[in-house]
Amino acid sequence: MADNSGLTGAPLGIAIAVISSFINGSTFVLQKKGILRSRDKGRGGDTTKQICVIIGQVGNFLAYNLAPAVIVTPLGALGVLFGAVLASWILEERLNVLGKLGCIICCCGSVVLIIHAPKAVATSRQELEDGLSDPVFVTYILLVVLTLVALIVWVAPAHGTSNIMVYVAICSLLGSFTVPSSKGLGLVAPDVFGEGQSSVGTVALFLGLLGALAVSILIQFFFINKALECYSSNIFEAIYYVTFTSTVIFASALLFKEWMGLTVTDSFAMLCGLTTVCVGVILLRISQEAVITWKEKKEGKKTD
Repeated sequence: MADNSGLTGAPLGIAIAVISSFINGSTFVLQKKGILRSRDKGRGGDTTKQICVIIGQVGNFLAYNLAPAVIVTPLGALGVLFGAVLASWILEERLNVLGKLGCIICCCGSVVLIIHAPKAVATSRQELEDGLSDPVFVTYILLVVLTLVALIVWVAPAHGTSNIMVYVAICSLLGSFTVPSSKGLGLVAPDVFGEGQSSVGTVALFLGLLGALAVSILIQFFFINKALECYSSNIFEAIYYVTFTSTVIFASALLFKEWMGLTVTDSFAMLCGLTTVCVGVILLRISQEAVITWKEKKEGKKTD
């Protein structure tokens, strides 16, 4: 049943995913534009970006429910490209050749990671509950929470404005809650809103997932704003997409035991994809300070 719905809804899901990628990519540009406008004119001008955030998140949720995640998720890389084009047009931000190359490499590496990532196997509320109570996943979530607390309370105030990876790390680690919570809500919702009376445990699980999703999105939105106040939207969006995607893949693999379905070929491909992503991120970081010249400067000859 799930397979049939996935196949019949795949074209619509892909279309929604492309539109959502465009909206999500433009959100960073609109946020940066709103920040710059606020500096010049005071408050106001943020309504549009908030609407875009809501539409983008709703679009992602619909896309994941209409088409397989292995098809929808790679399309998120389009958001980086859309954002770069819009930033150069609206914000007049420029990426040199090295930055553009790093952006493309990041997208390609992320797509390879996602294509060869194991597929989710949880299809019921009981399997979700088993995954949430697994000691490995619980340990991972506790480590993520402790890391987030340290980053938010101590590291961000001291180094957030001087190192882009601080805000990127915070927003990316929150992906361990946003996407699994979204998938979990899709599994629990039929039991909560379907016919018959839902158990207290089912309702509590639904509310817990909904709360985790809401809190993680709000914190992400706050730190994305702070990051865009200090850094280029092109650089932040590209690095954020890569790290967020990698975190989501890892968290989903632990929660849904997806790693058990990996073949040797997929494992090798994921390693190559991760290496490609790292190279792309390094190029993006270097491009901020690198000066690219295509012609060799001719030094004037001195005459005696």
